[in-house]
Amino acid sequence: MTLQIGPHPVQPPVVLAPMAGITNAPFRTLCREFSGGKGLFVSEMITTRALVERDAKTMRLIHFDGTEKPRSIQLYGVDPVTVGKAVRMIVDEDLADHVDLNFGCPVPKVTRKGGGSALPYKRNLLRSILREAVGNAGDLPVTMKMRKGIDDEHMTYLDAGRIAVEEGVTAIALHGRTAAQHYSGTADWEAIARLKEAVPEIPVLGNGDIWSADDAVRMMRETGCDGVVVGRGCLGRPWLFRDLVAALGDGEQAAPTAPTLREVAGVMLRHAELLGQWLENEQRGVIDFRKHVAWYTKGFSVGSELRKKLAIASSLDELDALLSELDLDQAWPTGADGPRGRTSGRDRVVLPDGWLNDPYDCAVVGADAELDTSGG
Repeated sequence: MTLQIGPHPVQPPVVLAPMAGITNAPFRTLCREFSGGKGLFVSEMITTRALVERDAKTMRLIHFDGTEKPRSIQLYGVDPVTVGKAVRMIVDEDLADHVDLNFGCPVPKVTRKGGGSALPYKRNLLRSILREAVGNAGDLPVTMKMRKGIDDEHMTYLDAGRIAVEEGVTAIALHGRTAAQHYSGTADWEAIARLKEAVPEIPVLGNGDIWSADDAVRMMRETGCDGVVVGRGCLGRPWLFRDLVAALGDGEQAAPTAPTLREVAGVMLRHAELLGQWLENEQRGVIDFRKHVAWYTKGFSVGSELRKKLAIASSLDELDALLSELDLDQAWPTGADGPRGRTSGRDRVVLPDGWLNDPYDCAVVGADAELDTSGG
């Protein structure tokens, strides 16, 4: 089965979700290696203002390996003009082949300013942003990722889907949670099915609670969606993309076996090494890798003291030596699958004063809503 994003076929129909601090070039490389280059792997979220201002860190984040095709950038913006300038810059300087727009971030410091998953409530502002993005994209496909809405009383995804179709968006990804849910509870896959029915003109991708290849197959079967977006499910599990290719591909690849701890340790070293090369500093790479340790080792018998040492390693040799102390012949443990990453509970969504009064007023969101944050 093939997903079409503008001129780009995506087979199997699997997309790596942008995650701040995670889906940098090294992690995308790992995931692509496991998938055999199949699928679509999107950059970390890039704020449009930082891109237009050529912030040094941002310019490094949009660097793509020469083997990454198509090159996908996710943009986060709240001002139509700035979003348009950012997309035009991407086109003029050939920085990417596909632009995704983030309207899913539930973080309070963003929603309290009217950004992220709060923004689609203001229908006219959403339309203006999409119009500027698509109008400046030329031949580049523009897609968007969003949540169901602010909370159960303020759903936005069906209206947002129709607006997206009308403004020329190529595909939509829906995370089946509201902003109020953050990452808690169970994703509402029925909402993905409803969106698919509402916007039959373009592909709909489902996101939320895909922890295994079986979950992806089940989501596509139950919702009729055209593809899946995988976020937290691949934390410490880049080989999930190998499993997804086997499950959703052309049937030529046999279902893989779960890795042993020895294989996992090899991936951990490879990941840390890639980070060091990317940051041009081995120590910085290993330090950046520390946050991945708990995800990779989840469920394995490691021991609290060794876990602590792994979490403060500062060189590849040290990391390698610590990993060699483990019982590397451990098979994949029961309980290692399933939820990982953020699971924050239900919370009231912080919004600007009067934000919910009129979904059609001419809202303006200030630049302070455009913070460098994860979006989901």
